Amino acid sequence: MNEKITHLYSDYKQGKTTRRDFLRKLALYTGSTAAALTMLPILENNYVKAEVPRESEEGLVTEYITYKGLKTDVSAFLARPEKKSKYPAVIVIHEIFGLNPHIEDVAKRFAKEGFLSIAPDALSVLDTEESEGEDLNAAIAKIRGLDTEETTQNFVAAVKYLKTHPLTNGKVGCTGFCWGGGMTNQVAVNCSDLDAAVPYYGTQPDSNDVPKIKAPVLAHYGENDERINAGIEAFEKALKESGKEYQIYIYKGAGHAFNNDSNPDRYHEEAAKLAWGRTVEFFKDKLT
Repeated sequence: MNEKITHLYSDYKQGKTTRRDFLRKLALYTGSTAAALTMLPILENNYVKAEVPRESEEGLVTEYITYKGLKTDVSAFLARPEKKSKYPAVIVIHEIFGLNPHIEDVAKRFAKEGFLSIAPDALSVLDTEESEGEDLNAAIAKIRGLDTEETTQNFVAAVKYLKTHPLTNGKVGCTGFCWGGGMTNQVAVNCSDLDAAVPYYGTQPDSNDVPKIKAPVLAHYGENDERINAGIEAFEKALKESGKEYQIYIYKGAGHAFNNDSNPDRYHEEAAKLAWGRTVEFFKDKLT
């Protein structure tokens, strides 16, 4: 099927374009409105088949919690193994779309690997209704409107929260995807107590800020992600020059957001599984 049509339908399903604009463009791609309407059920069927079921909660405890942020409480999704123990902790920072079921599933996956994981909602500090159920464009606009320094400190506060949580061992890692990958880098720069950082295809910090990083870094990038990858060289140079512990992996054939298995247009199974295995191993090494 034409890749442009696949991307167009994915954008429509994710709320990035209206139904009217979607049908208008689909008619242009297929040659007529009749052809577009004929193709619509085919697209829907293919999209449903590509969707990934929600992660099972068997053996886990999950709940929504709040912790004290810079100026107000921050809401977060928490997942941990059922047995009460002292677990290494991981913060999962969402993409620019906000906290959603996919990111909650990532937190559950960490819990199944033996971590206590929280996924904060960056938008929960706003004096508005939560972002769940909003049009994606509205969520994106709100996230872009957040104060970067305050938002960074709200995630740094998550480190403090987990450091003293009665069910953690006091060691905390942070990972994030896309916008959350860039924010993970900022947490590493601004939090000397962070024990490990794993940014996925995130904007790199300013080279002058890299010496502030105390945590070991494991960074994942997709080969076909020109905009983000433009900053890798300077980032690695700064990491080397400041004597930081780091690993950088670039995954062949993968693009931006290759880990997101809820987005069939971008998900790259081989890269995602390899990066996930490395991430879990890295966190177990640094946090236990």
